[in-house]
Amino acid sequence: MPDEMQQRAGLQILICDPAGPPLTTLQDATDLIGAAFLGAQMIAIPADRLDQRFFTLSTRFAGEVMQKFVNYRLRLAVIGDISRHLEASSALRDLVHESNQADHIWFLPDLDALDARLHATT
Repeated sequence: MPDEMQQRAGLQILICDPAGPPLTTLQDATDLIGAAFLGAQMIAIPADRLDQRFFTLSTRFAGEVMQKFVNYRLRLAVIGDISRHLEASSALRDLVHESNQADHIWFLPDLDALDARLHATT
């Protein structure tokens, strides 16, 4: 499936194709944000599309990508199993925990969890 705009819990969300291109640079993030400017309020991207540097906080790639989404006032949901990354990094565990407490960037296991979270916050 290509990336597609979907209405979920009253929000327009760009649901990214798991087989789509990886997000490996800040330009890739900017391009994804540009695609969302067709009306999306949130982007849901599969964790597998994120470069491994995203999950190694010392590279600062995650922070730069997340800041770009914040700057454009676009919410981000990272969808998928990131347990192996969490097991390897207490700093990443802390980041995910803090992010999931807020409303702008979430790390969720699947689209069902995204739907549940959206319904709980509306």
